[in-house]
Amino acid sequence: MILRSNTVFLLLLIFTTSAAQNPRTAKEKVDSLLVKTVYDGTSGYKGTGPGLSIAVMQEGKLIFSNGYGLAAPHTKRNLDINTNFNIGSLTKQFTAFSILQLAENKKLSLDDHLSKFFPGLNEKVAEMITIKELLTHSSGLIDHYELTDTKNLKHAHIRDVLNAIENTDSTYFVPGSQFRYSNTGYCLLSLIIEKVSGMSFAQYLKKNIFMPLGMNKTTVWNEKEKIEHKASGYEFDSVTNEFKKSDAEENIFFSTEGDGGIYTSVNDYLKWFAALQSGKIFPKEMIQLARSPQFPIDKENRLSYGYGWFIDESSAPVQVYHSGSNGGFRAYSFSIPEENFLIVMFSNRDDIDLEKLIKKIYTIIFPRH
Repeated sequence: MILRSNTVFLLLLIFTTSAAQNPRTAKEKVDSLLVKTVYDGTSGYKGTGPGLSIAVMQEGKLIFSNGYGLAAPHTKRNLDINTNFNIGSLTKQFTAFSILQLAENKKLSLDDHLSKFFPGLNEKVAEMITIKELLTHSSGLIDHYELTDTKNLKHAHIRDVLNAIENTDSTYFVPGSQFRYSNTGYCLLSLIIEKVSGMSFAQYLKKNIFMPLGMNKTTVWNEKEKIEHKASGYEFDSVTNEFKKSDAEENIFFSTEGDGGIYTSVNDYLKWFAALQSGKIFPKEMIQLARSPQFPIDKENRLSYGYGWFIDESSAPVQVYHSGSNGGFRAYSFSIPEENFLIVMFSNRDDIDLEKLIKKIYTIIFPRH
C-alpha cells in the first residue's frame, strides 16, 4: 500500500484526437509492448507466470483492453479484465469519496478534529489534526508499522492501527504544514466512516459506491470474504529467478482496509471512472473537489494531492493519477478527466514498473509529431 513513486508525469504533449495514431496501429503496438513486457521479461517465465490486465479509454470509449499472464501459476487460469486484483492505494480514492459523501450529507465536516471520533487518542494529537489533513496526507501522524504489536497477529486491521498509535503524543511535523504520504491516516478515515455510518467500511462502500455503479464483483478483503476470479500476488526473487507468493497470507499489513484493502477488476474500475466522468450518479461538485488540488506537494512543478488522487497541473490538460502497491500486487490509474481519457493497469507481480509502462503506452497512442 505504500506509494512506490511520486514522480510527476512529464507528458509534454497536448493531446488531441488528430494527434492520435491510427487505432488499429496503436492497438497492435500496445499489444506487442505488453506481450514483450510480460512474456519476454527478465523473469524468463515466457507466459507461465503472473502478469497484468489493462484497459485504455479515449473520449469515453474503450479502445483497448486485455489480460497477459496467469492469475496464479499453479491454476493455469489466464488473466483478463474481469480478474480481481488487490489495487493497493487506489483504495484511497474510494475511502476519500466516502468521506466526501458523509460530509455532503452533513454527517461530518472536513474541519472536524480527530478528538471528535477517537476519545482514546492522545488529546494533544487528536486536537491538532483534522479530517482534511488525513485526506491530503498533511497530518504528520506517526506511522503505525513499527508501533503495532504483531507477535500474535496474523492479519492487522484498521482497529489494530488505531491501537498502535493511540498513545503517541507527537507528530512528524505541525499538521497542515507539510506533505507526508500516510497509510495510517487513511486507516483512521475508514474508522471514521464506520463510526459515522454505523456500518463496516466494507458494507458502506458496497451500499454507497459499488452497488449503485454495478461493481458487483468488487469487495474489501477480509479473512472470510470469498473473492471470485481472484489473482494471487507474487514478488520476483532476482537471486532464484522465480516468483514467490506475496499475498494476504504472507503480509500482516495487507489487510488494513481503508488504505489498500479493495479487490476489483479492470472492468469494474471502468464503471467507477465512467461514473466520475458523467456526474450522473454522484454530485459533480463532489467529484470536482476530489480531483482538484487540495494540498501542494511541489509548487514549482505544480504537483498537488487532491482527495485520493495526485493532481499534476504542469501541462495542459490536468492529469490525475495514483499508484498502488500491496504484497506482490501493483496498480496504476492515469487519467485526463478533461479529455475523458484513462489508462488503468492492475498487475499481480512486482517486477514491472507500471508507471514507465503507462508512459510508453501513452506515447504510442499519442506519438510526437
